[in-house]
Amino acid sequence: MTNDLIALSAISVAILFGAMSPGVSFLLVARTAMSSSRRAALSVAAGMGFGALIFAAIALAGLHTLLTLIPSLYTGLKIAGGFYLLWLASKIFRRPSNQFIDSAVTEEVSASKAFLTGVFTQISNPHTALVFASIFSAVLSKNIQPAMYIILPSMAFAIDLLWYAVVACVLSTDGPRQAYIKYRKFIDRLSGGVMAFLGIRLLLK
Repeated sequence: MTNDLIALSAISVAILFGAMSPGVSFLLVARTAMSSSRRAALSVAAGMGFGALIFAAIALAGLHTLLTLIPSLYTGLKIAGGFYLLWLASKIFRRPSNQFIDSAVTEEVSASKAFLTGVFTQISNPHTALVFASIFSAVLSKNIQPAMYIILPSMAFAIDLLWYAVVACVLSTDGPRQAYIKYRKFIDRLSGGVMAFLGIRLLLK
């Protein structure tokens, strides 16, 4: 029991640090919070959490071994993820520059669309699944308790959801929103450029 608690604590810290590290997931939640609504940003956060749940579940199911045995599968997933990030970047670059003339106007994004964007963005990088698998392999014993198959994915979901929900709530306040409206062109170009860079990096890695 004590060993399981220690393992869960170590895994939760690793997942939290992974979620907090700057990357495309943080960028997407932050930009949605500033350019759209808190509801949309929270939906993206929920999507990120669900994506983490998926990766944690398939990592426990042995994805690391599968990708090692079939390198072409990993390559295919990387290519798909890279092109998805490039598509997101192109959407940002194509956005009309005069869209936010009135500071009261925000970009309308449905909760379902925001949620799915969060899910697909989270699972666009198969390397994340390998990170989950590596963490689990390093901390868990070979004989994994059946309860862990429920606890670990649920924990990954909760940690990612809570972290990105905090980001969504903080950045959807008036200050960050007004800053986005004022510097929208620069922020969009920076966001699109980072997403494009990460997409190309994923394709070439």
